[in-house]
Amino acid sequence: MAHKRAKLDSWSLKAQKEGYPARSVYKLQEIDQKMKLIKKGMAVLDVGAAPGSWSLYVLRSLQQTGRLVAVDLKPFKLKGNHPNLFTMAADIFSQEAGDFLKQKGPYQLIISDAAPNTSGNRLVDTRKSFDLVEKVLNLAETQLAPGGAVLCKIFQGGDEEELFDRMKKSFKTVRRVKPKAVRPESFESYFIAMGYLKAQALDSADE
Repeated sequence: MAHKRAKLDSWSLKAQKEGYPARSVYKLQEIDQKMKLIKKGMAVLDVGAAPGSWSLYVLRSLQQTGRLVAVDLKPFKLKGNHPNLFTMAADIFSQEAGDFLKQKGPYQLIISDAAPNTSGNRLVDTRKSFDLVEKVLNLAETQLAPGGAVLCKIFQGGDEEELFDRMKKSFKTVRRVKPKAVRPESFESYFIAMGYLKAQALDSADE
């Protein structure tokens, strides 16, 4: 097992060479290159951002345009000067964080590589992942701009089809992917939803 994990260290070495805090950046990079999620000038929300690899990739892609709001329970700092980065150390689903997000939103893209603390029991862990993604989707309903997109990590093997079906009702396009940088033994994959529809209906009802 150790030998198998050692072969995958090339991702970690590449991340270190390119200045990213963690290898997870290459999951986002592969998805973004295929789906063209990140565009200059957009507002992006990073849910569970620490240690900051996804945030740094977004900032480099935005090239000092638009803005990135990154929230995590743990405080984190990225090297360099990023005038379009706004961070908050808090539970992103709290009222305090909600007020902060509304000040900086709405967002054209919400990304989440967050995962629950795992127990080793797959049934328990997939349920925790389900609950976390469900909260991210609830957040998207209040923070995502019409036409926006959501990218989030989900553990396979639970009731994730229920979440997939929910996303299909609110977005034009919904896909699932397992990037090459995901470890072979991992049961994580990613849901991508693009073209948010429900926000338009909600806005019309509020007028």
